[in-house]
Amino acid sequence: MRKNPSHAVANSAVSPAAAAFRLISTETIESLNVTLQTWYHEASRCVHYHLASESDENVCLIGLRTVPTDSTGVAHILEHTTLCGSQRYPVRDPFFMMTRRSLNTFMNAFTSADWTAYPFASENRKDFFNLLDVYLDAVFFPTLNELDFAQEGHRIEVADPSDADSPLVYKGVVYNEMKGAMSSSMSQLWAAVTRHLFPSSTYHHNSGGDPAEITELSYEQLKQFYTTHYHPSNAVIMTFGNLPVEDIQQSLHDKALAHFNAVPDSVTPSAAAADEGLSRLIAIPAEKRYAAPVTAIEHYPCEADEDTGLKNKTHIVMGWLLGDGSDLEQNLEAHLLANVLLEHSASPLMQAIETTDLGNSPSGLCGLEDSFREMVFVCGLEGSERSHIEAFEQLVLGVLQDIAEHGIDQEKLQSVLHQLELSQREISGDGYPYGLQLILAGLSPALAGINPGSHLDIDEALESLRQKITDPDYICQLVRRLLLDNSHRVTVALVPDEQMAARQAAMEAGKLADIKSRLSAGQKQQLIDRAEALTARQASVDKPDILPKVGLADVPPNKPMVKPADAYGKSNDKGQVLTAYDQGTNGLVYLQYVSSIPSLSDEELRLLPLLSAIIPELGVGDAGYLQIQEEQSASTGGIGAFTQYRGPLDTSAFCGGAFILGGKALERNGDKLADLMTRTMADCRFDELDRIHELCSQILTRRLERVTGSGHSLAMSLAASGLSASAAVGYTMGGIESIPWLRETIAGFTDRAKLEAFAGKLADLHRKLLGEPGQLAAIGESSFLRHGQSIVDRFGADLTLGMTDLNLRTVRLDQPVHVQQAWQINSQVNFASIAVPTVPADHPDNAALTVIGNLMRNGYLHRAVREQGGAYGGGAAQDASSCAFKFYSYRDPRLNDTLKDFARSVDWLLETKIEEAALEEAILGVIGGLDKPRSPAGEGKTAFINALFGRDDAYHARFRSSVLNTGATELKQVAERYLTAAADAARHSVGLVVGERGAAELDKSRFSLRKL
Repeated sequence: MRKNPSHAVANSAVSPAAAAFRLISTETIESLNVTLQTWYHEASRCVHYHLASESDENVCLIGLRTVPTDSTGVAHILEHTTLCGSQRYPVRDPFFMMTRRSLNTFMNAFTSADWTAYPFASENRKDFFNLLDVYLDAVFFPTLNELDFAQEGHRIEVADPSDADSPLVYKGVVYNEMKGAMSSSMSQLWAAVTRHLFPSSTYHHNSGGDPAEITELSYEQLKQFYTTHYHPSNAVIMTFGNLPVEDIQQSLHDKALAHFNAVPDSVTPSAAAADEGLSRLIAIPAEKRYAAPVTAIEHYPCEADEDTGLKNKTHIVMGWLLGDGSDLEQNLEAHLLANVLLEHSASPLMQAIETTDLGNSPSGLCGLEDSFREMVFVCGLEGSERSHIEAFEQLVLGVLQDIAEHGIDQEKLQSVLHQLELSQREISGDGYPYGLQLILAGLSPALAGINPGSHLDIDEALESLRQKITDPDYICQLVRRLLLDNSHRVTVALVPDEQMAARQAAMEAGKLADIKSRLSAGQKQQLIDRAEALTARQASVDKPDILPKVGLADVPPNKPMVKPADAYGKSNDKGQVLTAYDQGTNGLVYLQYVSSIPSLSDEELRLLPLLSAIIPELGVGDAGYLQIQEEQSASTGGIGAFTQYRGPLDTSAFCGGAFILGGKALERNGDKLADLMTRTMADCRFDELDRIHELCSQILTRRLERVTGSGHSLAMSLAASGLSASAAVGYTMGGIESIPWLRETIAGFTDRAKLEAFAGKLADLHRKLLGEPGQLAAIGESSFLRHGQSIVDRFGADLTLGMTDLNLRTVRLDQPVHVQQAWQINSQVNFASIAVPTVPADHPDNAALTVIGNLMRNGYLHRAVREQGGAYGGGAAQDASSCAFKFYSYRDPRLNDTLKDFARSVDWLLETKIEEAALEEAILGVIGGLDKPRSPAGEGKTAFINALFGRDDAYHARFRSSVLNTGATELKQVAERYLTAAADAARHSVGLVVGERGAAELDKSRFSLRKL
């Protein structure tokens, strides 16, 4: 039971926090260079896990077991509403306000299938404790205002407030977010698989919320869910970094845990369980098992193609329910088997799925899900037919039966264990902070009452597996036990339905019409009054000073990029050959080969990203692709290629590109990595025609799957596509228009001559890349770098080394082009962008424009587009790489009104007095983005590529200084100079990615419309 949080904590000679927490265990995890401490807060029965590290980036996560019993999205909506004000911080939007009053390196909140997490990270001590204070109050003492529930969850409004008899409409941030999320066929497929695999437990339901059910959730149900789930005894607090654990626990105790009593006796765990820190209020029972496999047919909305109709648009997947994911032995066995079957193209089950003529490509769901109470193994096929269900089942079961009878080569099993070891040792952190990744890896076990250290320190368990796999029958028994003899198996076919979207829209309209028919005049007025109250609340200006903050005085000095280790660098008579970075990579090495991209035609630019994706997946020399896949798995952590185009610092009219081939390996395999990379680049094969066809189909599938999740990026790319050379190149290579081009290209492969011609074009493009000299980068520890000459010798034997500088003028844009274009996709929401031409990276106005982006989002767009408009996200940003300022919205129910809001935000900026505090917050946001830390390897890679593109320390220092010295007068002048174009259709570009309703709203006289 919660006490009054206003009660003061009594002073004593011993710190109350020190007395309140009891240390349960301490263990050192040498492979991660961390020490895990497990603490138990006696009074509240909350467990605190602290990962003591030398890292300056300190991380905290508050995690709670949340177990929904329906698909109303209650846990998800509660996550949003919890962050809308608390008892000590009764402002309307403390979460988003703190994002701009902080130097955080990460802030977010997640809703998973059975937990909700509130994580943040910062390198600044003051900032860390500010965020801890706000997060603790938000999680354990939220206000849960009913209007915030209406804004974030769902509500009904009268479409036209001036006419009470106008139609009703649904609104809400999560409602629209999930409309967008569930527009993806992959999301619908996963929801169907889990619904059938888990007939009776929480995983049967969509924890994010099914839009059709979200509208059934009441405010009272939300509050009840909070009461039953948000108690410290149902929570774990996990921290990482170099801050003293005593200081962290002082805040945990004073600001939250001291204000709670123990849970009622009826649910109090035994003394033995308490000693282990186990005090779960919420438990998830094991799923009831099927006596026989189940087959289910589900449908998803899909428009028929003009030529092929609904042919080859069915997804077929098979899923098995396995054992307890929190049991380390079962977990590693499941990972071992999943990787043996599916790790790469030479893995037996993946090879069968990739090469079958029953469908186009493997399902994006293939693999193991181990974050649930019980693990799930899934394999599947996309681009298939309902009639192929039985044949696909026989294909999969045939592969499994063959393994059960004949086993797997020891070398292949050792390769899988090698990959597990490599993933254990790698210090990542270029996406999420490294400490957060460790915390998330241990969160599910922690919430199950199991020491997360067991899932972080797996060296001993890996050694046990090495011993087990020496028994030839081990893998045979494993595949029988986990899959062949496991009757809890489902086969789900997701079948296209051309009429489903119309039926869903009709059902929603009918539901709203029925509600309206039962409303009295007074009830209609109540809806209008509530909408007005919400609008007034959204327009209200909170007093931000109630929240803690950091200021410009807390901004750290400029952190230069890591410098090459000159002692290990190599040159030849042509120039630099090897640039080395001595970084603490925990026994891993990273290699990059980089060359300039020569001048290319538009067709070659479209082919370039395909070539980059395909090169590491083909055969090399006399070896076929299956052999190379096995070689990569046995000795590396993977090889990949990508391209990057940027313009010079001073112009938008030119740009140039770099081709990068990279790989990683354990230090003991560094020479093997270098050998395989140089062979891959110099001697990859383009005669494996079926493989090329298969890879292109997979690339197309991935691009299509990303549309509903990355629609705003596609809209921004489209809007800016004609404004600079680099934006034009980026759109040609990966814009939305590349999808139908690739689809049409692949369709032509049924003609073998066209496939051969396509492979020939890839080979010609590859030869052009080989004609350019290259450079090498090596990132690792000194024990490896001192042998760098052998790396140079291996690459130099087959490739030309000695590139001096990248040519940043291989692409020219003679005249900017403005676009007004929309693409229609299968979605219930829209993605909108306006782009106006601005300046390149080193222009004096670039810094001010970057600050303006944050100022507009903070002061106007967040409220107008997200809170009032109902979009999941929206904002504006200067993109110096494409010399454009871009407005955008994400999963947006509106279209034309959002475009108007983009223009109004400029008027707001020009007409509003810019307060000093608002300017400081905008500047802090920019600096926080600049200072986000990377992994040790990521720092080396970034420094190398930035140097090649001329983005050196001097440039970064100039930009940082300009940002910090930006003034309000300058902002208005710069906005007047560039951004007034946002209100002038003749001076700005618009890119739209819309659903059917958005397409109907388009001004056809202004926009060209194409269907994806």
